Amino acid sequence: MEKRAADTLFQITCRDYFMRDTITSRFFFLISSIAIPSLIFLAAFLFLPGWNVAEEGVPQDKIVVRKGASLRSIITSIADKQGIRHERPLLISAGLFPELGQIKPGRYAIPPGLSNYGLLSYLHHHPQDEERILIPEGLRQERIAGIIASQLDIDSLSFTNSSGDKALLDELGIEADSFEGYYFPGTYNFPWASSSEEVIRFLVGRFRAFYTDSLKAIAAERGFDELELLTLASIVEAETPLDEEKPLIAGVYLNRLEKNMKLQADPTVQYALGGKPGRILYKDLAVDSPYNTYKYKGLPPAPICSPGALSIMAVLEPAKTGYLYFVATGNGGHYFAKTAKEHAKNVKKYRDSRR
Repeated sequence: MEKRAADTLFQITCRDYFMRDTITSRFFFLISSIAIPSLIFLAAFLFLPGWNVAEEGVPQDKIVVRKGASLRSIITSIADKQGIRHERPLLISAGLFPELGQIKPGRYAIPPGLSNYGLLSYLHHHPQDEERILIPEGLRQERIAGIIASQLDIDSLSFTNSSGDKALLDELGIEADSFEGYYFPGTYNFPWASSSEEVIRFLVGRFRAFYTDSLKAIAAERGFDELELLTLASIVEAETPLDEEKPLIAGVYLNRLEKNMKLQADPTVQYALGGKPGRILYKDLAVDSPYNTYKYKGLPPAPICSPGALSIMAVLEPAKTGYLYFVATGNGGHYFAKTAKEHAKNVKKYRDSRR
């Protein structure tokens, strides 16, 4: 009897085991029949090239990402340029990989044959878009603003307004009403999405890097602070395009300052008039402005343009001459004179050349 009971128990146990094994197998089969296709679909959704991203791509500069743009607005912009067929798959992909949703401002092309994941990864890792910009010597800040605005994502009016930002001027230790004269000339690479403040900080930084402690010491020996040095250098820059003449021009003005004579620099009058550089008329010399060096002695209040390194060095290391006067030759250079009589002869030569 005990043997029969044991056999019955064994049979029940085996039946239960095989029933459980069958249920488990069916369960795993059901799960795998759902999960595997889902994983394949998800992999294709994320990584299959071309089904959502345009196979031909999008040319450079077509996709513009500005500062503060949301991911949704960026994706909408891509869709508007036919870079993708549907927005939602890219949004879902960004939700699965949120770190890829951080996209730097700039201008982007979209290479052909990307997947949703590939497109987000490309945008996320792409280096910041840059522009190479030349800022020539002798430009006023409004012209520099125009150059910056033509190549970066900056409005020229915004840049001009930032140039008079009192808080920023104070922070950078500039005792003037604007950054006129501090936009150190040169060729630089700027991120396309730079702000006006970032560009200004960079250019002032370039000047400060050039203006070493040894140059500060020379300026101090001549009795100039930073602003005064840039002011006189800007006049030298505006007077002549010839590098070899800059120390001579600087020497003339330093001699005049030493003798307490008026500088009588035409470019300062042009600056006071607010117009483009051009020929000065006698009536213009009467303009009442602190920048009119025909009317007021000493240096004007601030620079009239951005001087380059050679003009700054010309003020620090001027030619040692007795010259007090100069006038244009009519072919780009200048005649120099020590006396008013010699100067009058040079003026006649200039007028004769104009005839």
